[in-house]
Amino acid sequence: MTNNTKSNAGLKSLYLKEDWWAVWIGLGVVIIALIMYAAGSTIGIINVGFPKFENWGQMPGLVGPLLPKLVVLYFVMGAVFTGAMTIMGQPAGKFFAGFTVLYIMAIVVQILGSWTVMKSLNLEAPVLALIIGMLLGNFLKIPDWFNAGMRTEFYVKTGIVLLGATLPFTLIMKSGPIAFLQATVIAVSTFLAIYWVGAHVLKIEKPFAATLGAGGSICGVSASIAIGSSVNAKKEHTSISISMVVIWATVMVFLLPILCRAFGLSDGASGAWIGTSEFADAAGIAAAAQFGDGATTTFTLMKVVGRDIFVGIWAFILAIVSVTFWEAKKADGTRQKPSAGVIWERFPKFVIGFFIASIMISIVTLSSSPEFAAGISKGVTSPIGGGGGLRGWAFTLCFLCIGLTTRFRDLTKTGWKPFAAFTAGVAVNVVLGFLFSTIILNDYWTAVGA
Repeated sequence: MTNNTKSNAGLKSLYLKEDWWAVWIGLGVVIIALIMYAAGSTIGIINVGFPKFENWGQMPGLVGPLLPKLVVLYFVMGAVFTGAMTIMGQPAGKFFAGFTVLYIMAIVVQILGSWTVMKSLNLEAPVLALIIGMLLGNFLKIPDWFNAGMRTEFYVKTGIVLLGATLPFTLIMKSGPIAFLQATVIAVSTFLAIYWVGAHVLKIEKPFAATLGAGGSICGVSASIAIGSSVNAKKEHTSISISMVVIWATVMVFLLPILCRAFGLSDGASGAWIGTSEFADAAGIAAAAQFGDGATTTFTLMKVVGRDIFVGIWAFILAIVSVTFWEAKKADGTRQKPSAGVIWERFPKFVIGFFIASIMISIVTLSSSPEFAAGISKGVTSPIGGGGGLRGWAFTLCFLCIGLTTRFRDLTKTGWKPFAAFTAGVAVNVVLGFLFSTIILNDYWTAVGA
């Protein structure tokens, strides 16, 4: 292949690959949000969050005022996603039809997640999306036209780019070196435990073990997909990793609050422990919220800032490791040096969007007046990532797709080894999280959460 041909192929990937479209869509939303905020407006018209309600008789009065926003959000998301799919060569009609049904399901899930009964059971919208999706996917036949709209990775990749806008680098500075150190020690320890048990004790494939390790140590579903892509893991292995995350996230959302109360922990220490031992942001927030704003703050510092930020760094490192040690062997058994082009091809491009979005918000915040910067949260990051924000809707669509495409019979075929490896990491995660949050750094976290 000539250099010119390679160049053309590389340029085509900019508009023919999901990774790049996730970047363009996510960064486009951030730029538009910043421009509108600077002009004195917001993208709030497509920020749709449902208020809590106790009985279904309240629903008409609560949903009615939101219908115009829901319609606008439907057409905006539908048009953008369908346009991207069309350019990538996918059938526009089938995708839009599938997306429409998925969007309606997402509305139902969001409403159910706002019901006080569900909230009392810690069943927030993302968890409900997985449960409902699994039930429907395993007991109903999914038509082909609906399958066209279930683009799991496209939705989550877009959501991850949007996540970057809600995690400016300035937040890392606010979290302090102590908090960041705790997150680093526990994330690395958990990853190594899962990887070592999986690859060396149970002898599962190394890319599979790395994907499990990332799901258990960084940011759950997002990490499983990002790292799975980096190490060229099999699609079913990424799905199994996601399933492990879902299983343990569901267990921990009930177990950790019970243990926090049993040990009489402070709100700050409770949030920090949940932040280091929970496997999904939504489930963790639901657990930490039971202890008030202080616990939510320390949870955010540990989970969202301390651990989630690692997804891009680990994706890059593990892409190099995969190409260098796991795949690139010559016939004589020696390893060949990986080219920069191979590593670049493997690296998940949406992670670049994640960092660019984070840097953009950081630059605007640091270079603006205090008043303008203070309003960024309400006018930009909240509509993008807050309750009812675009990131939340993208993740809800993703979790529905994961549930709808997860087959119980397929999970049983994998045997007990992935579960055993992941559970080894859970043990390390929970114990280290408890030691750091409630013994070694108890005073620090108690003060932060006060």
